Amino acid sequence: MRNLSTPIGTRRRPRGLAAAMLLTFVLASATPVAAVPSASGMNAAVITTWNQVATSIVLPNPAAFLNYAFVHLAMYNAVNGITGEYELYQWDEHADMSASPEAAAAAAAHRILSTYFPAHAAALDNQLAASLAAIPSGTRRDRGVAFGQRAADHIIALRANDGRNATVVIPPATEAGDYSALNGFATPWLGLVRPLALDSLTQFDPGPPPAIGTELYRDELAEVRAIGAADATGAARSLDQELTARYFAALPFGPMQEGLRGVATSQAMDISDSARLFAATNTSIADAIGTAWHAKLTYLWWRPISAIREGFDDGDPLTVADSNWNSLLPAPPYPEWPSGLCSVLGAMTASLQHLTGGVDLTLGTGTVGYRTWASKAALDQTAVEARIWSGIHFRTSDEVAIEIGTESATYILDRYFAPKD
Repeated sequence: MRNLSTPIGTRRRPRGLAAAMLLTFVLASATPVAAVPSASGMNAAVITTWNQVATSIVLPNPAAFLNYAFVHLAMYNAVNGITGEYELYQWDEHADMSASPEAAAAAAAHRILSTYFPAHAAALDNQLAASLAAIPSGTRRDRGVAFGQRAADHIIALRANDGRNATVVIPPATEAGDYSALNGFATPWLGLVRPLALDSLTQFDPGPPPAIGTELYRDELAEVRAIGAADATGAARSLDQELTARYFAALPFGPMQEGLRGVATSQAMDISDSARLFAATNTSIADAIGTAWHAKLTYLWWRPISAIREGFDDGDPLTVADSNWNSLLPAPPYPEWPSGLCSVLGAMTASLQHLTGGVDLTLGTGTVGYRTWASKAALDQTAVEARIWSGIHFRTSDEVAIEIGTESATYILDRYFAPKD
């Protein structure tokens, strides 16, 4: 048993690895997005515009959803503090309805991003100017800007000293099943950060992975060994399955936000509904992935590639070490249990189900193509399979992660983002 220590007093349950890591954000350039003129100041496109700006600035890494949530919570409060359509997030301040919610949203997003990503101040200032230029000048716009800035300042104050970038010291691997720090551990602090809407990151803890030597572990090891190998072909893994594995690997971060923009646009959401969609979904995702990261820190479980290469010889040829085995896709730099991507997708699909009554979601990239998903069950189940076909996860790890995301979103949306009575 190994001990995990951190300066903010969190300890983990059994399993571990070795190294202390911090992630420094490397920021992409923000490219101004064209604003759409609006005589009313109620144009919902301001939400998708600033979502696109955020994804151009925030580095695509596991902590990105936390930053997306900050931006959209600020816009959500800024808009609904004026329109009054939905309950505010941990805030009780409202503006006069004469204020422009469009100006408020732009100002709120600008304030969050310029505070957390000051290297992009000039580009963000240009984008704010473009957004405000689409709204008639005057008292209505000025009041909206002032209220949006207050909404953002409230989120910034709420998130002060929340554990971001805390130093995490990981103990060394000492036994079979331990994740090795030699494989890296991106953003370990994400598993210790204060959640946005859950009571704690242990609320939906999945428990430990199937123990080595159990029938379930042996079955799942044999499965990923056969179907997730780099050289698996034909009956083991079809070309379609390989393409699906590569498709899901390309989805995190920007493509998922693009998918949400598509939902908001296709459903012609008004500014309050659009603000709610992005805030609720990204908050649910952020807490779901935080829960997954806490479990990764707690159990520090090895990836299939380590399990197969190191092996354990109990007389079964399927468990004998194979030092030449490679997974189809490179293993991400953090422990296996549970799947981060599946926790994100579980939260995303559960949020859409709650907010829109179903899942009608197009995701993808120009490289891997676009696919449209018409149900939560179809997207969730294919994600589970895809991570096994990739060779980077055991089946149960994917399944419990879908549950983490689903339960997190259900809990959060039962308590936040509700319509005003």
